[in-house]
Amino acid sequence: TKRWPIIAGVGVLAVAAIIGVVDAPRLTPSDSAAPAPGPVTSPPASATQGVSVGVLTAGYLHSCRLTAAGGVLCWGDNSFGQLGDGTRTDRAAPVNVVGLGADVVELSAGGYQTCAVTSAGAVKCWGANDLGQLGDGSTDSSPTPVDVVGLGAGVRSVAVGYEHACVVTTGGAGKCWGANESGQLGDGSTTKRLAPVDVQDLGADVRAVSAGGDYSGGQTCALKTNGGVLCWGNNATGQLGDGTTTSRSTPTAVTELSAGVEAISVGDEHACALTVGGEVQCWGDNLYGQLGNGSTSTDGQVTPSPVSALGSGVRALSSGGSHTCAITNASGVLCWGDNESGQLGDGTTENRSTAVPVVGLTSDISLVHAGAKSTCALTGAGVEQCWGKNDSGQLGDGTTKGSSTPVSVAG
Repeated sequence: TKRWPIIAGVGVLAVAAIIGVVDAPRLTPSDSAAPAPGPVTSPPASATQGVSVGVLTAGYLHSCRLTAAGGVLCWGDNSFGQLGDGTRTDRAAPVNVVGLGADVVELSAGGYQTCAVTSAGAVKCWGANDLGQLGDGSTDSSPTPVDVVGLGAGVRSVAVGYEHACVVTTGGAGKCWGANESGQLGDGSTTKRLAPVDVQDLGADVRAVSAGGDYSGGQTCALKTNGGVLCWGNNATGQLGDGTTTSRSTPTAVTELSAGVEAISVGDEHACALTVGGEVQCWGDNLYGQLGNGSTSTDGQVTPSPVSALGSGVRALSSGGSHTCAITNASGVLCWGDNESGQLGDGTTENRSTAVPVVGLTSDISLVHAGAKSTCALTGAGVEQCWGKNDSGQLGDGTTKGSSTPVSVAG
């Protein structure tokens, strides 16, 4: 049985035909390799826990945040235990992840799994594991955190894609694990890995990684300390940005981005980069206008192109399923691309090929994170708001009603 993305209408299914990519079997909730253990008590989030500004992540149908005390809260779809509360029950409001302690410093949510980095540099993951995406050496899904093999220390950051994950070590190297049908692990093969493997030909000067993809394959991009960008994995719509549509199992340079990049973010089948000058360039799939260049196309953009109409410049960005959002220098939020579920936050469900402002978020925004069909943002005071699809409670407002404008996360 395949685990297809739960998206109404066309969504990413329009790009399902991928040449040369093996569509590996995916589990459905009923196929999980091991039964869930008995529920582990995880009380609802308290308003006094607060949010650590700068740490927020949105997965396919769930979201998580880091509290000021170093704990983790998650909400939304929990079919594979990706909320980490010891159950597989969906939650429309934040619940505590159990067994993590109070020393988490970074989070990343992917398709149906979540990973965290502790202050000691260890990595722990929870949720779906049918392709080894938890990195614990097994294919058993887990509704509570498990240790990633060989990563008990020495990790600086983690990035979780649809069915794979990657880290940057304190030594500046890249390691990845999980699904690998498109070469998204960068180890020169297309073999899934149940534990971390080294990314080949990447060197030891990696500043950050970003992982993306969907059911048709995955891709990863790395930002080097010199500001250059390398990508690997699925390239059916040009999402590696190397001027071709040839998938790569080892890193390849993104055309014209050999230096000068400040941040990167990878979506389902597109990617974007923020330059040191505050400009945004995107490449890959543009079916819904997610490249933000004023057009749409059934053919992918194989090299980076500038995003238009970003006004005062940009200081942060996040690419979701088929949309992207950015924080301007004025601390407002702009989004563009797929808007089927209102994930652009402009009060409509019309796709946008140029950036539009999110209703009510024109200033004081410190962080934005785009998921598959929803988006969340944090204010400078640590108040969280989300918008878009909410069928699994991924907006965290205590309901399952979607919203095309921001709503406050409960607690």
